[in-house]
Amino acid sequence: MNAHWVQRVVLAGLASSAVLLCGCADLVIQDPQSLLIPTFKRSEVVGFVAGFGTTFAALPDLLAMMKRRSSAGMNPRMAAIMALFQVIWIYYGLLIASRPVILWNMVAVVVNTLSVGAYVYFVRRERRLTGHS
Repeated sequence: MNAHWVQRVVLAGLASSAVLLCGCADLVIQDPQSLLIPTFKRSEVVGFVAGFGTTFAALPDLLAMMKRRSSAGMNPRMAAIMALFQVIWIYYGLLIASRPVILWNMVAVVVNTLSVGAYVYFVRRERRLTGHS
């Protein structure tokens, strides 16, 4: 195939796509009331579902650390950094008045702070048991 011919086909495809998209203003996603919870907009329901998943993503590490009663395999820096930036997300949520952003980041700050606290507790406990200071 001739490279010049391929470029013309691609350019023609892009141009026709641009023309078609210009006439699609009505295809913009609307944010109506939720059918599940009428006092919420659909975007808030999606935000709560997405926030649930990302907020509790750190929970398995915390539960594993509590179950084995050890800090082994845990890096507290990630949890501490996440908690710090989730505080900023809470502020952002307040600025844009987004209930899902505020709620899930408040929960995530608690989960990540508990992870850091559990890590510190188990490290101190392990040092005390082994006689290291």
